[in-house]
Amino acid sequence: MEDKALTVFENFNIRRHYDEEKEKWYFSVVDVVHALTGSKNPTDYLKNLESVM
Repeated sequence: MEDKALTVFENFNIRRHYDEEKEKWYFSVVDVVHALTGSKNPTDYLKNLESVM
């Protein structure tokens, strides 16, 4: 299995990585935020979210 791959969620590409040793998938948070919110700048969206918390 390829350890780095893209997956598509509702027409958004989400970067991911599979760690075979830990048997876990890791996903790009920025890509997930972009897919879920539709934000034009998901990095700024995350920064703003951090300042609220």
